Amino acid sequence: MSCCFSNSGIPYVDMRAPLRRLWRQNMVGSEHIEMIPSPKKKVWSAEVNGTPVEVLVPSNAVLLDVLRDKVGTLGVKRGCDLGTCGCCTVMVDGNPRLSCLCLAGQVEGSIITTVEGLADGAHLAPIQSCFAEHGGSQCGFCTPGFLISAQALLNENDSPTDKEIACAIEGNLCRCTGYQQIIDSIKGAAAIHRGEVEAAAPASDPHPDPHPEGPEEPNMPPGHAR
Repeated sequence: MSCCFSNSGIPYVDMRAPLRRLWRQNMVGSEHIEMIPSPKKKVWSAEVNGTPVEVLVPSNAVLLDVLRDKVGTLGVKRGCDLGTCGCCTVMVDGNPRLSCLCLAGQVEGSIITTVEGLADGAHLAPIQSCFAEHGGSQCGFCTPGFLISAQALLNENDSPTDKEIACAIEGNLCRCTGYQQIIDSIKGAAAIHRGEVEAAAPASDPHPDPHPEGPEEPNMPPGHAR
């Protein structure tokens, strides 16, 4: 650090002076030389939500960044980046993993499920519909992580006790619900998995487009909505 004077003559400490000196030390002529070389890029492949994907990523890429920025599964949320909130939880080969603490290279070739992969097309999975029914989701930011952790539990145990549910979601933080609604949601989904309760009917069934585009499409008046 160095002491400088402002226009008014008041001295102040130039906090950026060390950075400028460091920058100059890494100059060769007019070209700046990086102190740390950029990581090499490599092709990363895995099966994400049932679809094979292959993307080019840095060799030190974090799984969270790859899923969001390269694969496009934005349901995987970035929360703490420290592994303490659970927002970034995904399933890797059936087991819940914190994607912010996992290098993409560690799970290359694995079967990865994000919250987008829980639903059957336009029809919600039981755990998703139960979260909506029991109020397990409020602001919704933490919900994808809870849904993945809960589904991983139900895949292994469709009759979990309250203690087993609490253990399964202990790594997921929620600042809205107080957790009881989340536990009720998981218990409701477990009942559906056991066949004791019928799953909620889908809001709508798939149906053909009433106005398909194509050579056989009838002429419509100008401005008519399709």
